[in-house]
Amino acid sequence: MGETPDDTTVRVTLSCCGRPVACSTSSCVPRPLRAGVPVVVETDTGLAFGRIASIPAVPSASGPALRPEGPQRVIRLASEEDVSVRRRHRQREQEAYRVALLKIRERGLAMKLTRVEQLYDGSRLVFYFTAEGRVDFRELVRELAAEFRSRIEMRQIGVRDEARMVGGYGSCGRPLCCASWLQSFEPVSIKMAKQQDLSLNPSKLSGLCGRLKCCLRYELPEGKLPRRAEVRDEALDDRNGNGIGIANGKNGHGTDSGL
Repeated sequence: MGETPDDTTVRVTLSCCGRPVACSTSSCVPRPLRAGVPVVVETDTGLAFGRIASIPAVPSASGPALRPEGPQRVIRLASEEDVSVRRRHRQREQEAYRVALLKIRERGLAMKLTRVEQLYDGSRLVFYFTAEGRVDFRELVRELAAEFRSRIEMRQIGVRDEARMVGGYGSCGRPLCCASWLQSFEPVSIKMAKQQDLSLNPSKLSGLCGRLKCCLRYELPEGKLPRRAEVRDEALDDRNGNGIGIANGKNGHGTDSGL
């Protein structure tokens, strides 16, 4: 009783992601699993270190079961050596970020460095960055490879992915959806704000990434929401028995109080 079933799907925070990722769990992983436990995860790019963020409750008929996102799978609990290796990798990532940032500034490259990830096996350093267009970073890669004696990968990401990696809080006061639970980015248009009669002030509609907020979709069933039905003119009586004409200002009619 209380032990996690073999087919458990758990949320794991990986070093390369800002939000917890849904991962399946190997049957050989000891049960029960608990939040905060360090684990080793098998991904499409190799092994990765992570920590269990949460274990969903047993799904009920009223709620859908949590499904794994892609091939990620928890294969074992992390050992003390794994934790020690991850600590050394984090220090190397911080140093690589500092060195790369200086070299980018020295060369005047039009790119913004977001994060550096050291792969679990130590074979490669991945530099995540954003840029408006294409960037010639061949010389930068050669210098970084010589500096750290490792394979270097430069990976360009979008501003939404940057917000997901860095994290933060939205204007609602809650953690960013993309950095906490949102699994994929869906198209968002200004039309969605218009359909909800929201203010078209860019500062209110834009998230930390500078793009339209993902939450503009939340009130749109299947991405579509018909405009609210026009309020029909009605006649009411005030306390003196006088008729009061009420009309929706959007249909071109005014309001006649009759007073």
